[in-house]
Amino acid sequence: MTNPAHPGRMLFLNIPVTDLERSKAFFAGLGFGFNPHFTDESAACMLVGEHAFVMLLSREKFAQFAKLPMADPTTHTLALYCFSVSSRDEVDRVSAAALAAGGTEADGAEDHGFMYSRSFFDLDGHGWQVMWMDPAAAEQGPEAFTASAQDAGAPA
Repeated sequence: MTNPAHPGRMLFLNIPVTDLERSKAFFAGLGFGFNPHFTDESAACMLVGEHAFVMLLSREKFAQFAKLPMADPTTHTLALYCFSVSSRDEVDRVSAAALAAGGTEADGAEDHGFMYSRSFFDLDGHGWQVMWMDPAAAEQGPEAFTASAQDAGAPA
């Protein structure tokens, strides 16, 4: 996408966590940092991208914003959270760090040639996917990338 539909727009995704300090330590171990201006004893603003953030909220804080009952992420899937990294090797490193920090594997690696990913559940049961996509595939789209790779005689 060369011209974002909404330049400068920020994304804040709010998720409930049982133990905020434990969750902060878990995600810090995966390489995420936190904005101290929006972090306190009930919330932590995790930096995901230039304009993308995940707000880790205590269950009490989350309940103040939610208008419906809170679901248990260990028994119900409401969303799957995915973030990209810069290489296939980094997918494996981040996934291994998640498992070493107490996360559980959701399923095995998925290798589509132009995209590689692994999935895990965090300490609260939220489903996460870490993925790498070939920059050319991200630019062209997967079908065009696969067609150009096949035209060039390379495996896609």
